[in-house]
Amino acid sequence: MDDSYLIKPNLDGIYSAVAYGKGIFLYDKDGKEYIDGSSGAISASIGHGVLEIAEVMKEQAKMVSFVYRSQFTSEPAEKLALKLKKWAPSNVNWSFFVNSGSEATETALKVALQYWKEKGMPTKTIILSRWMSYHGITIGALSMSGHVSRRRPFIPLLENFPTIEAPYCYRCPLQLSYPSCQLMCAKELDRYIQRIGAEYIAAFIAEPIIGAAGGAIVPPKGYYEEIRKICDNHDILFITDEVMTGIGRCGKKFAIEYWNVAPDIMALGKGLSGGYTPLAATMISDKVLEPILNGSKQIMSGHTYSANPQSTAIAFAVLDYMEVNNLVKKAEEMGYYLLKKLKVLQSNYPIMGDVRGIGLLIGVEFVCNNINKASFPSSIQVTNRVVQKSQNNGLIVYPALSGADAITGDAVLIAPPLIIRKNEIDQLVHIFEKVVKELQEELQKAGYFHFFQ
Repeated sequence: MDDSYLIKPNLDGIYSAVAYGKGIFLYDKDGKEYIDGSSGAISASIGHGVLEIAEVMKEQAKMVSFVYRSQFTSEPAEKLALKLKKWAPSNVNWSFFVNSGSEATETALKVALQYWKEKGMPTKTIILSRWMSYHGITIGALSMSGHVSRRRPFIPLLENFPTIEAPYCYRCPLQLSYPSCQLMCAKELDRYIQRIGAEYIAAFIAEPIIGAAGGAIVPPKGYYEEIRKICDNHDILFITDEVMTGIGRCGKKFAIEYWNVAPDIMALGKGLSGGYTPLAATMISDKVLEPILNGSKQIMSGHTYSANPQSTAIAFAVLDYMEVNNLVKKAEEMGYYLLKKLKVLQSNYPIMGDVRGIGLLIGVEFVCNNINKASFPSSIQVTNRVVQKSQNNGLIVYPALSGADAITGDAVLIAPPLIIRKNEIDQLVHIFEKVVKELQEELQKAGYFHFFQ
């Protein structure tokens, strides 16, 4: 638009104007069709233009859209909290509703600190986390994030919470191999706790599968069982950031279920509302709530639009739609099919160094040498080229970081809506192959890409 005062991600970028969406597809003002291969920001989990959700929006707006949480509760908020209790693992039963994933993880931080204060242990104030992680853009959430490039502009304001390395088996930062490594990337947490002192540490936070900060890095078997054991041994809370991986995205209701452990606190967002309204949640276990319930009786957090009836009604309808259409199971099945198809591409295009993920959260990492796994120079902007070429060809993918330094590596996330069908996956993969083939040929011709058979 020529006369625009909207601040966009790239201030001088040129953006197509979206007109509408239907299913897994988006359409711009010129009528061009795009496969939403990343569900926007891994958010539009049930697809676009679902009329049942639109009807709920309208009906709730006709009754009441907003009440302030300190003055009223509402039936939609109560029903959503009960629904989430039934979805969540173990005794993670209580929901605090906020507006974004960043707010959800920051609320998790605040709850962890308050838990220890109410138990008479106010020195436990440190939240340990991993490098190659992203927990949000607020100061507290960014302090917990090991996303180097997003931290740098705000370093003077941030806490030094990231400590241990990521469970990045494709490029093990500890120069080990699974399973002979004996899960040293997890056991590293124990060493840091002992160095700092458990009496100063409130919690450890992790994304069950590392999203945009690593390109769908999946920890090995046994990893979170070891993390849970270490946290329990040192009396430290375990927080899972399921903002991207939860609500069925990875083929289970919550990705942490693949490791048969439960967190003490869990952050949700993105797919919770399917992209139909801003909504996120911090879920709290009975264990964590008990001293607060018996003490101050207040969670010291909150936002104007927390638990508003409009958004909670929509989110309840999204979860109901997922249950009726069995979308968690479909995410598992379609994810397996998509991963298999992308693995075939990997065998044909060595620029695709690694393809990984679970369910419909798949990462593709690009390398300039398929033997030593060297990353491309950042000046080549491989990720941006993949994203732009894909969009030019009618496919939306999501940029991600990767590489040994988690700064210069190139990766994208492919995470379409959970409603995607096999023929639509075939269409998605066909476009992606065209993009990868063209890019590999360009970079090989320019002397940036070398492969060996």
